[in-house]
Amino acid sequence: MNPSVAHAELIATFKRAQADAAHKFGLIKAAAKKGPKAVHAATETAAKAAKRRNSYAKRLETLGVSIKD
Repeated sequence: MNPSVAHAELIATFKRAQADAAHKFGLIKAAAKKGPKAVHAATETAAKAAKRRNSYAKRLETLGVSIKD
């Protein structure tokens, strides 16, 4: 696979993970109306999504690709 294609695919994956993390953090507000167990579950899910996003960002950084927030 061409390195530039690999970078593009990794950037696309990162952007999807970034959008997913933002969505999951938004769900925490909706879960607040359902009680503490729902908030806890939503918080754990959002943390996992953020960890996944950060993992892709670290891979891109290793490759020398800068992602601007």
